Order: sequence, then C-alpha cells, then structure tokens
Amino acid sequence: MKSLRVDTHRRAARACGRMALLATLLLGAAAQAAGDCSVTLDGKSLTAAQVLAVARQDCAVAIAPAAARRAARAYDLLLAYARLDKPVYGLNRGVGLNKDQTIFQGGEISPEVRRLSEQFNRNLLHSHSAAYGAEAPRDVTRAAMLIRLNTALFGGAGMQPAVLEQYAAFLNRDVTPVMLGEGSVGQADITILPQIGLVMMGEGEAWHGGHRMSAGQALREAGLVAVRPFGKDALSMVSSNAYGAALAVLAAHDARALLAQADAVAALSLEGLDGNLAPLLAPAQSQRPYAGQRQTAERMLGLLRGSALWKRDPQRPLQDPLSFRTVSQVHGAARDLLALLDRQLQVQINSSDDNPTVVLDAAPAAGAPDYEIQYYVTEGPVRGAVMPSAGFDPSAWVLPLQGAGVALSQVAQLSAQRTLRLTDPAFTRLPRFLSPGNGAIGYGPIQKTVSSLAADVRALAGPVVTDVQPQAGNIEDVGTNAPLTGLRVTGQIAALTRLLAVELMHGAQAVDLRYPQGPAAALGQGTASLWRDFRQQVPAMTEDRRNDADVITATAFLRQARADLPAWARADAAR
Repeated sequence: MKSLRVDTHRRAARACGRMALLATLLLGAAAQAAGDCSVTLDGKSLTAAQVLAVARQDCAVAIAPAAARRAARAYDLLLAYARLDKPVYGLNRGVGLNKDQTIFQGGEISPEVRRLSEQFNRNLLHSHSAAYGAEAPRDVTRAAMLIRLNTALFGGAGMQPAVLEQYAAFLNRDVTPVMLGEGSVGQADITILPQIGLVMMGEGEAWHGGHRMSAGQALREAGLVAVRPFGKDALSMVSSNAYGAALAVLAAHDARALLAQADAVAALSLEGLDGNLAPLLAPAQSQRPYAGQRQTAERMLGLLRGSALWKRDPQRPLQDPLSFRTVSQVHGAARDLLALLDRQLQVQINSSDDNPTVVLDAAPAAGAPDYEIQYYVTEGPVRGAVMPSAGFDPSAWVLPLQGAGVALSQVAQLSAQRTLRLTDPAFTRLPRFLSPGNGAIGYGPIQKTVSSLAADVRALAGPVVTDVQPQAGNIEDVGTNAPLTGLRVTGQIAALTRLLAVELMHGAQAVDLRYPQGPAAALGQGTASLWRDFRQQVPAMTEDRRNDADVITATAFLRQARADLPAWARADAAR
C-alpha cells in the first residue's frame, strides 16, 4: 500500500490552484471595472442569457469566492475518501468495464501514487478522445466550457482548483480548443469533451486571437501553463453533458428568436391572403387558453394593428386554410415546449451530473445500514459522501429538446403550406404564382424549393433519443443522443430560416400585388415595418429573375434581424 501523507507535491499543487483562482477573480473584476460584461459563476445561478453572453459576446467570467471554496472542499473530500482505502470510480479504480482495475491503493499520496494517477488521467483523456465530424463552432465550445465550469463549482466534481481556473482562463483569454462535434451518445459527452482537457494539458490545437495553432503555442501566447490532471480530474472533464447542454441552450435561444420572426412572416402572409383575424381575437382564444397560444395571438394582433384586415371585406372568405388559421396553436405549442426546455436546462447547467458525485456536508441518517455508511467520510476537517450516480442521464431536457424539434417541423409545415396557398388564385384572387404579368412565370418553380426545405426540417425531427447501441462490455446499454438531437434542432433552425425567407418573398409579393398603390398604408404597424425593411434588401418582382439569389438575400435578412432585433422581430413586440 502506498503511503498517503499530504506531501509537498500536493501542497504546491493546491497553492498554485488557489493562486490561479485568485487571478481569475481579479481578471473578472478588472473586466467589470473596465465596463466590459462579466459573469460571476457560483455553481447555482447561471442563466441561459449569461451563457449566450459568454459564448457569443466574449463576456468575461469570474468565480465567486464561496464557489471557489466549495469546489476546493469537494476536492479535499474526494481525497479524504480515497485515503480511507475505499474504491472510487475514475479516481483509484478504472472506468467503464475496467472499473475492477486498481489504479492505486489507499493511504497517503506519495510521489509514486501521484505519478500513477497523472498517468491514468492522461491515458483516460487520450483513450476517450474519439469524436469525429465537423469542428464545433466557437460559440458552442465556449458555452460547453462555461457550463462545465459552473457545474463543477456546484461541488459535485471534485476537480483540482487549478483545472477550474484553466476553464475560466480559456474563456477570459480567448483560448478555444479545436473540438470535433460528433460521436457522443449523450450519457455524458465522454468522446467529445476530452478534446478540451487535452488542450488544457498543452496537446491538440486551439484558436487564439482568431488564429488556429498548436495548443502549446496558444497557452504560451495567452500566458498560461499546462495543467496536470490528477485524481478524478480527467473523469470530471469528460463525464459531463456540457457539450450537449451547450447545443441545447443555444438552439433554444435561436428557436425562440425564429418563432418571433415566424409570427411576423405569417402575419404578413395573412395580409397577402386577405385573411381572417377572428381566430386570433381574445374571445376565440379564451376558449382554449394555452399560454403559448395566447402569447402568439396577442403578438400577431399587435403586429397587425392598423391593418386593412380590420375592415370588413365582402369578398373575404369565411374561413382560411388551416395553415393560416392555426398559427397561434402551432407556434404557441412550440413556445410551450421551449419554456419547458428552458426550465429543465436551468437545472442542468446549475447542478452536478458527475459520476461519482461528491456531496459536501452530507451525513448518514441515524441507524443507516452499513451499505449506505460506506459512502461517507464522517471524521476529519471535511465531511460528506462520494457516491456512484446516474446524474449523467440528461433525459429530463433531451425529451423536451426532441419535442421542440417536432414542433419546429410543424411550424415548417404551416409555412410551406401558406407559401403554396399564396400562389393559388382560388385563395388569393391574385395572379397565378404571384406573377407580375407581362408573360412572367413568377413563383411557380420555387414550389419545389419549398417542398424540399419542408422535407429537410421534417427529416431532422425524427426521434433519435433511443437509437443507441450497447457499449463498454454491455454495461453502458442505453443513451439519449443528446448532442445529436441538439445538432438536428440546430439544422432545423437553419432550414426553417430559409423556408421562412421564401414565405417572406411570397408574402411581400402578395401585398405588393394586392395594394398596387403601396402596401404600407394597408399593412399593420409591425408588418409594414417588416415589409419596408425587407424591400430594402429584396425588391418586388416586376419580371422574372433568379430566385436562388433572392433566397440567399432573404435568408441573410432574417439571420441579421435575429441579431439586430427590430421591433417586428422581438418576442415582446407590439404587445
């Protein structure tokens, strides 16, 4: 049995870690004093808005002192438990099917024990780095590092303070690991997240200052030194759903912004159709008062305030096609699912999904059986439990994420059908295919594009949550495919943006033809603003021209509007 006294190596490592955490605190405070955005992490109160700010606006992070102390105590508790010569998965025992292999025995951490542990940690990061596919976007990688850091500060990870500081330093000093983004089955992203850990060790590649370079060079240019994972560091680095959660948080935000645009585009299409407002009115909505449905109806009525649709028209049909009538129901259902997803993700990014998990200050109940007592440290300066856990299963938020994908498919179905109805004179009393005349074909051939885009969104909505094969000698026999689900929802958002862009081309053309003297005076306050902004980018069709060029411009218009947020694109607009 190797001796486990607290030697000079351990004291030096802990001192360096605490100095590094102090540097992180000072860096975050300096950024805040300089007027830059800064997010203070405490392991318990991170919001989706803060994830967006750090991931996409490069806001600095600071670690709350109480959270730093909690994380350091969790690290001490983990080692105290190992000192009792009890087996700990991923610390003194192997992982997966190799959980029966001993890395080191209990006792004091001698230089030899440290050497064995550091070697095991390096091997774990190397062996588990098995991702493939496209490189993860910078904002996703930054969000993943932020989420892993915050969940570790909750206190369940037991990482060295120096490792936690490295996460913060990477975010604050613009070191973004090159990370391939496919290959996880969603029971912790253990094949993807090692790429971050390897860069922290000085291996692999990273982006720094807008340039791709070796990890070693990135660390040098950022003024950082490589970490030496020890104890349970490597397992804590990889056994997390931080990457899948990052995809989900960003996708949920983008889907919500896209729904706001879909409301506005649908409202403009309703004006192009000369459709009915009755299904949106409060008395009709009160009969089935779903929250998202009511929110959608109120928003669309606000966008249509002042529209000619409020005037009686004897030629207006009594009822419109369902793709126009059910917008508030379909968009509202998508909003309700996103609200559920937000609540579940809020738990995910502010709790521990570690296995085993470190539970500070826990104590066995009086009369607890020996089986339970074995997981506790009941003597010494730091007490608590180190317990096997299945907290890495993210079903609680993956299922609503999958549901949001199905909801987006239905949003796409409505958009495609509205677009096709706008080209049919039987519904619009306008020229076929919205042709401007003079022999122009108009929007006939682009119907194939509409159908193809709708199929793209629909195909990506197919459930993949249970499509996992047993691994690790059949001990890991289920999964959730959380990252794959997030990637598919992200793909849906891209395809649905193009589909809404095509609908916007049709809706704008329809109102141009319906109001030849100028649509602005006949449109609602919000839809008129949308129409004017769009017509600055895509002019009305007066003769046949390349539709593909217009689709590209219209898609870029919607993407830019999600960043600029004009009134018609804001979720709270015109309430």
